[in-house]
Amino acid sequence: MPHPLTDFIHALRWQDVPPDVQDRTRDFLVDLLGVAVGGIGTRLSRIIRDHAADQFAPGSTPARMLLDGRPVSPAGAALAGGMTIDAYDAHDGHRLTKGHAGCAALPAAMAMAEATGRLDGGDLLVSLLLGYEIGTRAGIALHRTACDYHTSGAWTALSCSAIAARYLGLAAGQTRHALGIAEYHGPRSQMMRCIDHPTMLKDGSGWGGMAGVCAAYLARSGFTGAPAITAESDDVADLWGDLGRTWRVMEQYYKPFPVCRWAQPPVQAVLSLMQGHGLRPTDVARIEIVTFHQSLRLATRTPATTEEAQYSTAFPTAVAAVRGTIGAGDIAGAAFADPEIRRLAEGMVVTESDTYNAAFPARRIAHAVVVLRDGTRLESAPTEARGDPEDMVSRAEMHAKYHACADPLLGAGRAEALRVAAGRLAPGQSAQTLLDLATAGC
Repeated sequence: MPHPLTDFIHALRWQDVPPDVQDRTRDFLVDLLGVAVGGIGTRLSRIIRDHAADQFAPGSTPARMLLDGRPVSPAGAALAGGMTIDAYDAHDGHRLTKGHAGCAALPAAMAMAEATGRLDGGDLLVSLLLGYEIGTRAGIALHRTACDYHTSGAWTALSCSAIAARYLGLAAGQTRHALGIAEYHGPRSQMMRCIDHPTMLKDGSGWGGMAGVCAAYLARSGFTGAPAITAESDDVADLWGDLGRTWRVMEQYYKPFPVCRWAQPPVQAVLSLMQGHGLRPTDVARIEIVTFHQSLRLATRTPATTEEAQYSTAFPTAVAAVRGTIGAGDIAGAAFADPEIRRLAEGMVVTESDTYNAAFPARRIAHAVVVLRDGTRLESAPTEARGDPEDMVSRAEMHAKYHACADPLLGAGRAEALRVAAGRLAPGQSAQTLLDLATAGC
């Protein structure tokens, strides 16, 4: 039986999208590209790209891996690209899904554009937008109907299958099967396991992209899997009835720092105190954080890997207190041994608040107390992370973050050319320049 979602997947055109939604989609495109550059130098990214090159043969319709250049299958490119972006935890996300829609969507869309030779810039933008609109709804639906908290890959599998189905020109019935296959085979992995034990598993985004792309190719070959119950069940129908009217991309948040969103309210609270009072790290005896339970679970104090540093509350908060910000170099290498960071992280008191727990996940709130060496206690106001959709940062700030990530590795010239190419994507204009710049090796 036809479903409105299949019509939306194939009928949406960039010209039909409101201007503010277009602008937000373009902004997140640039941000995701910068985050991908931030992730490319990680050990996680190197391992997964080598794995894709070794295990995902390019076949007759190859796609180049993001920032790597080696040709692999579209599913392999989606896997490697999603995990590369996920390796640097600075990508956009959504509060109710407790995850990230864009991370898997962009590599899947780029891979399918190249593999099918459908290079229209409007199609690429629409495909990225589909990732947000379908992924966010599927994520909310899954959290509503499943008993466990699953990683983003569990629901980005559906959005990536939709992207691939659009590029492959699947019929409505095939598209329904692609969505059902993706939902069934998507990685319903337990997010809190990786919160409690941070490793390279992270948020499952690359696996969701791979599963979604594979699902569309399987459906084209006659493999069946419909229905996707998170899209078609009566108890989630309200989430899908406003497609094309409510734009979920406008609900995504922006991340100024490359650490878990749950750590960013404490980080922001401490920054406000340090900067507002002109404090130096040596002025501080200890830091106390009052936050919500999920933030408390980010319990690593002395990380040995970048994954442990990114899934921590105490460590990045200490970094912010000492260095005034958090960048790529602050969640790896020498920062782990910095004596002032270690002192503040190891001595930090982190507790949870019933009030802040009740506000989660719609709001993520924390406050900080900085205790000075003379015994003075300075307390912040209840604080939320910067970049929430109600108070989005400026485009200039987004671009500054992009260049901070991209310029050191790509060089200022290529980084600016890639940003400009992303801004020039439009219906009737080829995406070839963007794809060439984004997939060339570093």
